[in-house]
Amino acid sequence: MAKVLGVGGVFFKSPDPDQLYHWYSEHLGITKDDGPGVSFQNSAQTPTGFVVWSAFDDNTKYFDPADKQYMFNLVVDDLEGALRQVEQGGAELIGDIESYDFGSFGWFVDPDGNKVELWEPRFPERATDDQKSCWFDFADAIPVGPR
Repeated sequence: MAKVLGVGGVFFKSPDPDQLYHWYSEHLGITKDDGPGVSFQNSAQTPTGFVVWSAFDDNTKYFDPADKQYMFNLVVDDLEGALRQVEQGGAELIGDIESYDFGSFGWFVDPDGNKVELWEPRFPERATDDQKSCWFDFADAIPVGPR
């Protein structure tokens, strides 16, 4: 059977894509490529980095206050600094920073009304095999066990 190897991209609509690219470039250092978007190289993250693909129940409140059916999660190297930058750019911060064994999280709503979760992984170079293979229930933000 053919298998999925990873996430190849995140695609969404924006009322003004150029303005949104500019905002993310100015406040989080995300630079648009010559092509149709932004490419992140896997080598930019630590060797223990990973991507989570997770479906939530229709009635989840985790994406609130945005009314979108999705939420972005971006890995950052300085959560507090990134949250200050987006707030200075006019983003609405949501809730308080939450810290867990696998990292810290903070949230904001971008100029298009998308809720964005920022994740600063904790000690990713020293992650154990169990931590690397752990599935997370991000609705409750707790580990739910190894694969």
